[in-house]
Amino acid sequence: MRRYMRALMLCMVFAVFSGLYVYSKLFYSDVSAGRNGAKKILIPLRASGARRGVTDKNAHWYNWYIMRQQAQLEAAGTRPEPPMHLAVVACGERLEETLTMIKSAVLFSVKRLHLHIFAEDQLHAGFIEALESWPGFIRYRFNYRVYSIRFPNENAAEWKKLFKPCASQRLFLPLILKDVDSIVYVDSDILFLQPVDLLWRLLSDFNSSQLAAMAPEHEEPRIAWYNRFARHPFYGRTGINSGVMLMNLTRMRSMFFKNDMTSVGLRWEELLMPLLQKYKLNITWGDQDLLNIIFHYNPESLLEFPCQWNYRPDHCIYGSNCASAEEDGIYILHGNRGVYHDYKQPAFRAVYEAIKKETHPELHRKYTGVKFSHCKTAQRCAGDQVATGKCSSRTGHLRLTPRANQLP
Repeated sequence: MRRYMRALMLCMVFAVFSGLYVYSKLFYSDVSAGRNGAKKILIPLRASGARRGVTDKNAHWYNWYIMRQQAQLEAAGTRPEPPMHLAVVACGERLEETLTMIKSAVLFSVKRLHLHIFAEDQLHAGFIEALESWPGFIRYRFNYRVYSIRFPNENAAEWKKLFKPCASQRLFLPLILKDVDSIVYVDSDILFLQPVDLLWRLLSDFNSSQLAAMAPEHEEPRIAWYNRFARHPFYGRTGINSGVMLMNLTRMRSMFFKNDMTSVGLRWEELLMPLLQKYKLNITWGDQDLLNIIFHYNPESLLEFPCQWNYRPDHCIYGSNCASAEEDGIYILHGNRGVYHDYKQPAFRAVYEAIKKETHPELHRKYTGVKFSHCKTAQRCAGDQVATGKCSSRTGHLRLTPRANQLP
């Protein structure tokens, strides 16, 4: 009898250790490193040696929030989808600004994110060091890859100096990310105030012809730039702004685009350089102008989304002119014109500073589910900075409408 008991105990011990071995292999199978300076990382929930105590409470609170959001999606009959892809380009002094954008995207989203960070080589170490220093329960929500800036060899210098350094890199995303079907591209001066999930859902609104989505450059033609000053074709009444783009890369790679240079359609990779050569003396805003020209001749391929997805200083400098933000809040704040770093638009700066400085759990507790509207977005984010309870931006009044922490 003892012999059978010993054999049984030995089998049980063997089964336990076999299970632990298989679990460890599965758990760390997603951790990988890229080559040639690119790094792809999926961080486990807790880094070894992490402190316990307050951090455990924050992690518990954040994981509870994510589980609640996912449960709401499932209750509505929506199963979790594959990770969302988000791309950004950073050159020069844009490291801190880009990290703040990533922070807002990760914190205010539900599904996992795959980040594609295109940056000058000297910025790579800064991105990796910063992202790996974030709390483990936040890093678990995303993985990332850092790429070197890449342009066609024969025209690299010309593309790199077009408008701002490296800005035209976004034109080549369909050619570089060949294994990615769809992606959200944002400028480094973007801040998400609502989940990326909401923007990602617009992909399902594409009809069979549409392959990209952007917001108008202006809502009010009387103060718009393109219809008054452009020396080239542009999309629609007032043009489009490329600071936030939703792209179906698969369709972009396969489509033949109509143009004013040939009688036949050209593929994306065949179109870009001839377009630049024809219009380079007539364009002001670089790659954004080229996109306007492309969609001028292919308007059926573009879905136009509301200005609340790309809310800029222009929407309140000349009076409030973004109706969707007034009605339903600002979803994405676009701090172009350098307004995060000067005092011309205090509301924009206050939001940026709050997201940059706040800890990850505190940001979730304070701002998730808040509807930001009008130019006065800063009231909630400014906190102690605005002792009077009012915001010192130029026009209008702040309206904040708290709502449940859930995706509509």
